[in-house]
Amino acid sequence: MQALWLIFATVFLAELGDKTQLATLLFATGKAHHPLAVFVAASLALIATTAIAVALGSMAERYLALVPLKLIAGIGFIAIGALTLRDHFAG
Repeated sequence: MQALWLIFATVFLAELGDKTQLATLLFATGKAHHPLAVFVAASLALIATTAIAVALGSMAERYLALVPLKLIAGIGFIAIGALTLRDHFAG
């Protein structure tokens, strides 16, 4: 049960204020979309992307057992941050 709460808290905090949440917020504004439809569609999208991540993570663990996955994830986050900074300062 402790692992469940740890995963929930980590994903919850990571998702707060990201582009996904901002896009969902924008869809919920105005009269074009019913709030329940936005909630259901966004929930299904998050479930689908999470399923893909879990599947890829499970497969990657089999092939990358010698390389720490946390190292790969850390390098990925650093690369995304560097690209974001580059795009910001490029104009």
